Amino acid sequence: MEKRKCTAIVLAAGRGKRMQSKIQKQFLEIQGYPVLYYSLRCFQESSLIGEIILVTGEDTVSYCKEEIVDKFSFTKVTGIIPGGKERYDSVYAGLLACEDCDYVFIHDGARPFITDDILKRGLEGAIETGACVVGMPSKDTVKLSDDKGYVRETPERSCVWTIQTPQIFRYSLIRNAHDSIRLKDMSMITDDAMVVEQETGTRIRLVEGSYQNIKITTPEDLTVAESFIRSNRLLSAP
Repeated sequence: MEKRKCTAIVLAAGRGKRMQSKIQKQFLEIQGYPVLYYSLRCFQESSLIGEIILVTGEDTVSYCKEEIVDKFSFTKVTGIIPGGKERYDSVYAGLLACEDCDYVFIHDGARPFITDDILKRGLEGAIETGACVVGMPSKDTVKLSDDKGYVRETPERSCVWTIQTPQIFRYSLIRNAHDSIRLKDMSMITDDAMVVEQETGTRIRLVEGSYQNIKITTPEDLTVAESFIRSNRLLSAP
């Protein structure tokens, strides 16, 4: 693969209300290491990634620098910046902080179990069309409801994917899309692929992530994460 300059934007500004903890979910520990540590470590060790922009809460910038970035020697982190009110505000702040990059990986810091193989598949997909998301085919039948709570449609399961992160884009494409959509109503935006779809019409490439690439959202997710680490040495902290 031709060498391209890639930047990872790692989002760690969420409050995680469903975790029912005073500690933000990205700072809770799995096997003695913060949730955020694991994805940063993957980007740090990947030959694809040139730099990392960490977007966190305004009140946790110093904590992230001292207790995570400096403590674990994440030398690729070139910026630790405060995010915004909504996720898309934090993404935009990260995009503005990127300098001279070809592709950007946008990743939720609450997803600890990405791998270099996932990053490679994602970049290959983004090179094809300019935009790629990782995810997995749904294991469950999905129902679409109407506004009264009745089943409206049952989509064919083979066509249904559960979307994960990272989402990978050609930088100019995602930056221009975010510049454009910020002039409009963004209340329905739930991920960056939607921004690109809506503003550019670009077809989004789907590639497989991993069923282990879970998002830490509830206390039960921490239990599952612990079991993943115990059963997979590749995920374990050094």
